Amino acid sequence: MEEKNKNIDESWKEAAEKEKEALKKEGKFIPPEPDFSFFITTLSLQASIALGVIPNPATNAKEEDSSQAKFLIDTLGMLKEKTKGNLTAEETSLLENVLYELRMQYVNKSKGGNIK
Repeated sequence: MEEKNKNIDESWKEAAEKEKEALKKEGKFIPPEPDFSFFITTLSLQASIALGVIPNPATNAKEEDSSQAKFLIDTLGMLKEKTKGNLTAEETSLLENVLYELRMQYVNKSKGGNIK
């Protein structure tokens, strides 16, 4: 479709900015701008919690859940495959490093019998 024939509604951007300004005025939490690195980091933190590497912030206790950890690690692996060739060098490096670390932690926990 030609660019001039597209009818793009960008009013959502204006509405989002107004909402952010209102939250600022009220002193409320303003969520960060979404980006790929933040998304990967969030998934890796969830996987680290499921591996029992870091405490669950809700309970402040280390909890291990191997099926959840495996699901999150596999999800990151799927994202790596599906985004191949579409990431910046920094994003690619982050994803590869996170996957390597999580996979090694999973294997170590599995071998040591420390993961449920």
